[in-house]
Amino acid sequence: MSVDIKLKRANKVYHEGETLSGVIILSSKEPIQHQGITLTMDGTVSLQLSAKSVGVFEAFYNSVKYTLRCDMRRPLLAKDLVKNCEFIVYSLPQKGKLTPTPVDFSITPESLQNVRERTPLPGFKICGRLDSTNCIITQPLTGELVVENLDVPVKSIELQLVRVETCGCAEGYARDATEIQNIQIADGNVCQGLAIPIYMVFPRLFTCPTLETTNFKVEFEVNVVVVLQDDHLITENFPLKIYRF
Repeated sequence: MSVDIKLKRANKVYHEGETLSGVIILSSKEPIQHQGITLTMDGTVSLQLSAKSVGVFEAFYNSVKYTLRCDMRRPLLAKDLVKNCEFIVYSLPQKGKLTPTPVDFSITPESLQNVRERTPLPGFKICGRLDSTNCIITQPLTGELVVENLDVPVKSIELQLVRVETCGCAEGYARDATEIQNIQIADGNVCQGLAIPIYMVFPRLFTCPTLETTNFKVEFEVNVVVVLQDDHLITENFPLKIYRF
């Protein structure tokens, strides 16, 4: 004997205001006796504890999960049947037209931050452009990068997508950054002056529209990382705003 939930939509994706519909399938070789079938819908937010600050309770927003639960109550000596079915809920698309915000950048030894004093740096100039830091979640992040001058050979050039979660209250806020995707856009010592395309698709399971509330925020950043042959890193950070249209 078994119970199953079949939703009408195979991809199990719904939007706000839409009706969740389907059927409950009961399979048994014998007649079934029960005391009622109930459906329960739950939305849960997963929280991850952090031990970075002793004595401070820190919880970071991780993900929202929606679940449809079917319970069939059986007579006293029979085991109840339970079946869970997860589905995805998208918020309604935002109205209006998104205005692109292109960003031109130039990375040189003078522009770097968090560099230790007296640390010798090779000469370099890396220029590029992000077509927009206001991004639509269903469209890729695009742009280009050019190594104009570099005294040390390049080992790799990568794009690192980071999710930044901030959680707290009036007593204090805690911030946690998590790398959710890293893609390589160049391998080995690239030709100087060659335009390298930037193209990153936002991972569906690890990104969402940028969210800001009173007690927590979910934001995103992208790092352009140039790895030199001696394993030194040159990094430039760009905050992103992600929208759903």
